[in-house]
Amino acid sequence: MEVTNTSGRRKTAVARVYLKKGKGDIVVNGKDYKTYFPVATLQYYVEQSLNISKVRNEYDITVNVQGGGTTGQAQAIRLGIAKALVELNAELKPALRAEGLMTRDPRMVERKKFGQKKARKRFQFSKR
Repeated sequence: MEVTNTSGRRKTAVARVYLKKGKGDIVVNGKDYKTYFPVATLQYYVEQSLNISKVRNEYDITVNVQGGGTTGQAQAIRLGIAKALVELNAELKPALRAEGLMTRDPRMVERKKFGQKKARKRFQFSKR
């Protein structure tokens, strides 16, 4: 049985995705994805690549994800699944790219600078 292995990243979340032929089970960190992501929006993110390529019940997916928050993790999984599907079938790439699923979102949290309250906010300035 051939297993396709890819990774997806978003903010500080990193997802390792293992895709193989099966009946549509998605397991995230040893749990079913619906228990790991109880919010419907996050479940939609995880399923999005599969639904667009119309292969929802053809592959079993196992994911190890760490870092970041729940939204970042769900979006990292989405990218990892999209990359794995394209690796198996290159004809799916235009449809996934049109939905913006083949692009790694580079936006990260800006670091805090010394001498300031936060990344951009400064301490109050007093002229006199």
